[in-house]
Amino acid sequence: MDFELTGPEQELVALCRDFAGKEIASRAPLAWEEARCPTDLLREMGQLGLLGMLVPEQWGGIGMSTIGFVAAMEQIGLADQSVAAAWQAHVTIGSLPLLLFGNDSQRERWLRPLAEGRVLGAFGLTEPDAGSDARGIRTRALRQDGGWLINGAKTFISNAGTDMSFGVTLLARTESGEGGAPRFASFVVEKDTPGFTTGPKMRGIGWRGLDTRELYFDDVWVPDEHLVGDPDLGLSQFLRTLEVGRISIAALSLSLTQAVLDLATDYARQRVQFGQPISSFQAVQFKLADMATELEAARWLTYRAAYLRDAGRPFLKEAAMAKLKASRLATWAASEAVQIHGGLGYMLDTPVARFYCDSKVLEIGEGTNEIQHLVIARALGC
Repeated sequence: MDFELTGPEQELVALCRDFAGKEIASRAPLAWEEARCPTDLLREMGQLGLLGMLVPEQWGGIGMSTIGFVAAMEQIGLADQSVAAAWQAHVTIGSLPLLLFGNDSQRERWLRPLAEGRVLGAFGLTEPDAGSDARGIRTRALRQDGGWLINGAKTFISNAGTDMSFGVTLLARTESGEGGAPRFASFVVEKDTPGFTTGPKMRGIGWRGLDTRELYFDDVWVPDEHLVGDPDLGLSQFLRTLEVGRISIAALSLSLTQAVLDLATDYARQRVQFGQPISSFQAVQFKLADMATELEAARWLTYRAAYLRDAGRPFLKEAAMAKLKASRLATWAASEAVQIHGGLGYMLDTPVARFYCDSKVLEIGEGTNEIQHLVIARALGC
């Protein structure tokens, strides 16, 4: 397969490389240090058209291919993982449910501002007692007075509590179908809706610049027009969106691996021990060679999954494979890069330490790697 980028894709990559190098790389580390979401950077990305990456021009986006999105992600993530994480969450699960399952009125009302970068999107699935087991969610939406009354809580939800957030699209249990099987639906809850509140910004070991919070819904009433898609197919709709999210996490993992490989290689060339650069030692050379080789393997898996989506072909298994491979590689490569840096790499004021802290969540977000194993096994007929 030839994954050569088209002209528009190359222009996008050049734009992202320039913005990441000039703006994100210089400003995002301070936001990471201060544990705040740099919405100023996200707004500027919106002005460049980057927040409507996968949305057609009809609804305010730029209609970029999935391959172009992956290539762009590699550039943004090289500069800072928190900004890239907020961006990918907005572009995928924060926007795609409205694009794929919303009606034209909903797309005009909510998707267009998201795509034009005027607001930031979020999706609420995970709850204190439900994550990988999505069917275990307890947040309820009951029909009432021409709308829906929502009660419950969500946790680990990114992008819903910033000064740029529009609110959240969430998954809620509606009613039981035949045989008592639960039904689920997706709803838009706008910021400042009575009864909708957010907890304080959560503190993680990484992605410190990403705004992640608990969300609370206490008798939140929304009208019928806030229901997104089929009221009985909310879960399957979200899982379809999540397939794209897995590609984006794989791309984010590629960017982190490339970043720590570059940092480790540069440091190994400069660091002198026993009278010579440590890059001349075979033990260090083998670490770098393994990182580079595994990165190319993960990159091909990720771009193939993106290619299949662009071609309109099934990509569920391939997206899971890409996410599994790339995220495992990122955590391993970050650890090896810290090892090459030695004691310096353990210090939080170094870029390699920040990337190390950011790496672990890649094996958890958008479906844990254990879930990826299940997805792949089921695709194999197990």
